[in-house]
This record gives sequence, C-alpha cells and structure tokens, in this order.
Amino acid sequence: MPVQNRIVKVRKRNRALVRFDQEQIGRALLRAAESIGGFREDFLPGINDALFDAFGTDARIAEFLSDTVVICLNSDPHHLISNFPPTIEAIQDEVLHALQSYGFQNTADAYACYRWGRHWLREGALTPEKFVGNGFPRAQMEQTLAWNRARGCDTVAGLNALVRDSGVKGLVEESTAQYERSLDEAADKLIARLNAGDRIRMIWVSGPSSSGKTTTTVKLIGRLEKLGLRLLMLNLDDYFWSLVDHPTDWINDRNYETPEALDIQLLNRHLRELLEGRTVEKPVYSFKEGRCIATRPIRLQEDQILLLDCLHGLYPPIIEGIDAAAQFRLYLESQNMLYEGDGSSRRLTRFADLRLMRRMVRDARHRNHNPLRTILHWHYVRAGELFSILPLRGLADCVVNSGFPFELPALKPVLTGPNGLLPRPDAFRNYAGFLDARIRFERIQNLIESVEGLEPGQITRHDLIPGDAVVREFIGGGTIRIPHNE
Repeated sequence: MPVQNRIVKVRKRNRALVRFDQEQIGRALLRAAESIGGFREDFLPGINDALFDAFGTDARIAEFLSDTVVICLNSDPHHLISNFPPTIEAIQDEVLHALQSYGFQNTADAYACYRWGRHWLREGALTPEKFVGNGFPRAQMEQTLAWNRARGCDTVAGLNALVRDSGVKGLVEESTAQYERSLDEAADKLIARLNAGDRIRMIWVSGPSSSGKTTTTVKLIGRLEKLGLRLLMLNLDDYFWSLVDHPTDWINDRNYETPEALDIQLLNRHLRELLEGRTVEKPVYSFKEGRCIATRPIRLQEDQILLLDCLHGLYPPIIEGIDAAAQFRLYLESQNMLYEGDGSSRRLTRFADLRLMRRMVRDARHRNHNPLRTILHWHYVRAGELFSILPLRGLADCVVNSGFPFELPALKPVLTGPNGLLPRPDAFRNYAGFLDARIRFERIQNLIESVEGLEPGQITRHDLIPGDAVVREFIGGGTIRIPHNE
C-alpha cells in the first residue's frame, strides 16, 4: 500500500539530523515479530485477520505497518518543517501505536521491551551481557516447559487430564517444593556474598504486578531471620505522590504503575541517608485520604539490612548513588506457560495473562475493585513493566519463578460460573476504543474456558493447596498475612 511520505529528516538523540529511511522502520518491525515467532503469534480473527489475508507474509505485513507509521508522522504538521522533524523517540512511539492499533500486542510488547532495554544500555544502567532483548527469556521458558512436559502438563489438554484423574495433588506438591527450593537457593546466594565479604545493606524483592512479591518476601524473611540476619522493612507505598498529583484519564483512571508515581527523589535520598546511619522522617501515606498524613522517624541499625518489596526495585533512579555491592536483588516472574489445547497449534499461553487473572481476583476480593476496571487498567501495568521492570531483569542477583501449573485450575472456579468474576463480553460495549483490553479479555476467557477447573471446595481447603502457597495471596484462604489485602 504505497503512501505519500512527506518526512525528509529525523532528529537523532544527539540532535543531529539524518535522512528519514522508512525501510529501517520496516526492518525493526520484522525483527520484533520474528523474535516471538512471527506475526502469526498475534493472529486474531475479527481483529487483524484481514491483514493476513491481504498481505500474507511477515515482510509485507511489516511494510504495511511501516506505511501506517508514516501516515501518523505526516499527520503532525510540525514534522513537515525542516527544523522540526520527528525524533527517534517519536517514531518509536508511532511504531508501538501502529502495532497496538492492529492487535499485534505480543509484537508490540517485544518491541517495547527491546526499545527500553537499549535505552538502559545507553544510560549505562545495563551492560551488554545483562541485556534481556525482547523480554521473553527463551532458555528459562524451555526449562519450564521441560519440567511441565516431564509431568504431563506442558499442554492445557495434559493439565486437564491431571485434574480429571486426580493427579493435581502431586503436581501441587512438586511445583510448590520447587519454588521453596528456589527461595532456599536465593538465601544461600545472599549468605555466600556476605561470607565473601560483601557488606550487603539492602535486599530488594522486585518483579511485575501480581508476581507474588508479598508472599515471597514473607518467606524470604523467615529464612534469613533463621540464619541470624536482622531486617528492617520499608514500605515504599508511603512514597506515593498525593492523589491530586495523579491526573485521571478519560475513564477516570490513574496511572499508579509508573515508577514516577512515587516520589523518587525523596525515596532515593532517604535510602542513601539510611545507609549512612542517619534517621529519616519517612512519610505515612493514607490511601483513604490519598495523601501523606504524617511522618515517622526510622533508622537503620548497624547490624540491620534494609528489606524492600517493590515493583520497581531495579529502576536505576531509585538506587542512584548506591553501591551495587551493598545490594542483593531478587526478581520474580510468574513464568509458567504451557501450549494451548493439545499443543498442535504450538502457541503458548502468556505468563502475563496469569498475572492479570491473579490481579483481577485480588482486586475484586480484597480491594473492592471491579474486574472490568482491572482489565481496562492493564495497559498502564504493561507500559510500566516494559519500561522499568522487564528490561532490567538482567540486573537481578537471583531470579525466582513464582508461577505454578496448577494455578489455572485453581483460578477457574473463582473466575467462571454463576458468581464468577470474569466480566461478560457486553461489559466492553462502552469501551470500543480499548482494543488492548478486548484482546486480553478474549484471550484469558478462551484460556480459562479451555481449562478443567478444581471444585470450589478444593480451593478453600488446605489439603490440596497449602495455606502458604503463592496463589493464596490472590484467591484468599491463606495462612500468611498479606497487609494490602486487609
């Protein structure tokens, strides 16, 4: 589809002007698609199937999308003036816009993660060996699939057979034991660094939304205290800006998922002062009032280690000026995927979708938050993750998989049925422009409907799913105290 291109120059990051080359955009789009297995991974009947029919190959789809980017760039009259050409960042924004507008959601995520990873490389926050590319850790994903395959649950069909044949109990026991071993290994790595002479003063438990950070933090504290370490917890939610500083969007939603929702400068200053042995006046934030209502003095004792549970614990501005040798960073991801159906499609379920389902349940059960609003809000969650969480995964000292193959059967009775939390399809009628939300909803709806669920009584008792399992943080019935669920 030839289009008229009026863009002549591009402003580079060093402000130099270079000739605009549309073919570079097409090549970047094609690389992003190929990194996840091709555009076919984003094939969606009723949304972008006409593009596949019209253009067929990945190369031609990438060319079409690059034409769309040019059309968007042409629409800004400033870009037609020689002194105000589009910047590299503006072009990359339009690439994401084009991908998302046509439903190429996974390709867009891969592109965004790679983009921001390159940003952190240029900033010096990452070294090349810590660069994670498109954010899909292939080696770790293959390990997870191999583990599932050995137990007959690397496909939805295999998982369903285990549920029907009462084989899920063994799966629960094995997968939770593996998670517990990974926490033992994390504690061992921390102790090994201390024994090697590193004077660790800060421990971060980081990871994307609903990855099970609170449960993991509680379990890690128990291990470390048994080993004789003294810990001081710092609640970073107290560093949120006041509600008036969080503007609402067109559906009266606020973006709390960006690291800049926190007062980063104050937090960084307090962290450095605590490590220096000084007393700081920590804010006390009231979510009911949406503002800081008081301060409380805290001080890190010489024999204590600061423990922080934070989405953005790897975000460079938060830890600016703090020696990496003084920190231990644990990263969580609910990385448990399996092939859809009987596996013949070779399409994997998305571990981000598991986190979305977890969050829907948690928000509805513990925060009186409508599941529809959680899905509509999720674009903020993904944007924050792809900027300041997933691309920085390589900075972690230890990675723990907090995803479990038995979670889908455990979540099904909560999400579906007469009192299920999954919204009805017609709930999206007033949100036609939220294509991202519609795609994610339809994907998790199709997935959860294909899964054989546990009986409601099975998820309330502890004889099948332990009270301290990570999934209890979301479905309830846990024996671990979750402060933000109270």
